[in-house]
Amino acid sequence: MASTDHHVSTPRDRTWEASPEAVTKARKAVVASSIGNALEWFDIIVYSSFAVVISELFFPEVSGFAALMLTFLTFAVSYLIRPLGAAVIGSWADRHGRKRALSMTILTMMVGTGLMAVAPTAAVVGPVAAGLWLLASRLVQGFSAGGEFGTATTFLVESAPDRRAFYGSWQVATQGAAMFLASAFGFGLTTFLSREALYTWGWRVPFFVGMLIGPVGWYIRRKMDETADFEHAEKLDSPLGSTVSTHLGRLLAAAGAVALASISVYLILYMPTFAVKSLDLPGYAGFLGGMIAGVVTLVGTPFVGRLADRVGPARVMTVAAVAGLVVAWPLFQLLVAVPTVAVLTVVQVVFGAVMASYFGPLPGLYHDLFPTNVRTTGMAVGYNLGVLVFGGFAGAIFTFLIDRTGSLSAPAFYFMAVAALSLVTITVCRKRFHLA
Repeated sequence: MASTDHHVSTPRDRTWEASPEAVTKARKAVVASSIGNALEWFDIIVYSSFAVVISELFFPEVSGFAALMLTFLTFAVSYLIRPLGAAVIGSWADRHGRKRALSMTILTMMVGTGLMAVAPTAAVVGPVAAGLWLLASRLVQGFSAGGEFGTATTFLVESAPDRRAFYGSWQVATQGAAMFLASAFGFGLTTFLSREALYTWGWRVPFFVGMLIGPVGWYIRRKMDETADFEHAEKLDSPLGSTVSTHLGRLLAAAGAVALASISVYLILYMPTFAVKSLDLPGYAGFLGGMIAGVVTLVGTPFVGRLADRVGPARVMTVAAVAGLVVAWPLFQLLVAVPTVAVLTVVQVVFGAVMASYFGPLPGLYHDLFPTNVRTTGMAVGYNLGVLVFGGFAGAIFTFLIDRTGSLSAPAFYFMAVAALSLVTITVCRKRFHLA
């Protein structure tokens, strides 16, 4: 059954007054949605932060460049399965409810993180078995993460009585919290542990901590009520089929819109590896900037969400995309010319500000892009297609570009190309879909 609902409401279409009870419910939805989102990003950021350690433990028989590429490619494989998780979980959420899907994603995510926490290294089971275990953990985490953002964001914005962009921005703010926490673990473990302790057990600590978040998030999500938008919406037999057949243009726009947000996140996460392998800086160098960028995202994103409610998400994202396009090359030139911890930290913070400014309004834009009965499917599939193409392989692409070109500034060109694509996509959203 195809959807005929082509009108998508905007925050300004809401004319009823938010009651205290509705505001309380929305705040609870922020907590319920954000915990799983934080767990997802904590796991992702920790894996990226410890890429050098993981490459040496799981792929010890190959060269430094090849081991690093294998580590990032194993990381990227989890993104290949994310669109499948988005299609399955997103479609299920549009048919059976956001709340039930949220409980499922966080339990599955906890399993993937747990597998990583206890993963046997090549020294214990051999490189083949170790690599397969690593792959299995990434695939489980990727399938769950595929449905997490779309479902949690839909639940969050549909629970908001008003100021949809503001409430939706908390999905991004919690990514800042995860970035800060994961970077803090990286900074603490690499600074205060010996190399032997870090490589023996220290790198596992953040994954065990992340695994413990799962039961708390599951309990909170089980206590939440379903959204009124879902309860009142027409239920489709095949939300995925309707999304592809009726809203394909919106789906592709969603994939293109997330490109700059995704590449900004993974560029910041790549910096600890870049600092050690390319700039010969100490191991803690990239983590300090990641911590500050996390705080900038956590604190700044809700303010960006408030602005987006006043002027429109697309307008705010347009300005942020132009800023990212302008600053990327000079920042890398500065970093290569003056490769110090202080300059690296400033560079990460600036990219963090670009990321927060662009990513913060995205949930509000996504809400306006899709009708209710395919909203979770559209958000989840569109988001994860974009993240797969522009984020999942970013670490491998950065490493490849530096190795092939011999230029430490090469990642800036990739970042600028992605920023230009996002700028075009947002322009299309404003002109074709009439999004503010």
